[in-house]
Amino acid sequence: MDTSQPTQRKRQRWPLAEKRRIVEATLAPGASVALIARANGVNANQVFAWRRLYREGKLGQSSGSSLLPVRWTAEAGNAGDSVAAVHDRKGVIQMDTAKLRLQVEPGADERLLRLILESALR
Repeated sequence: MDTSQPTQRKRQRWPLAEKRRIVEATLAPGASVALIARANGVNANQVFAWRRLYREGKLGQSSGSSLLPVRWTAEAGNAGDSVAAVHDRKGVIQMDTAKLRLQVEPGADERLLRLILESALR
């Protein structure tokens, strides 16, 4: 066996659709990036890099709807709200981020809301 010259490994090129499929599998609740990466023959660090690109919108458009992670929190001022007061706010969505405070009322224009969220989350 000749060891005088190092062997070169070929880089695998992954289609965007395949990267998206792998990344979207890691976004499921309880999913393990390491296990999904191993099952697809990809280094976990590469999958984390693809996840970053995915969040930045750099892996193209997926065929389905994109979802945002949601976390429910109890606001300090609402601890004493009555059931009737909470029921009156049914359908109202409020979102606070470092860049944006948004309240969505029932009947809001879906296309405008999508545009606002995509712009704010870049």
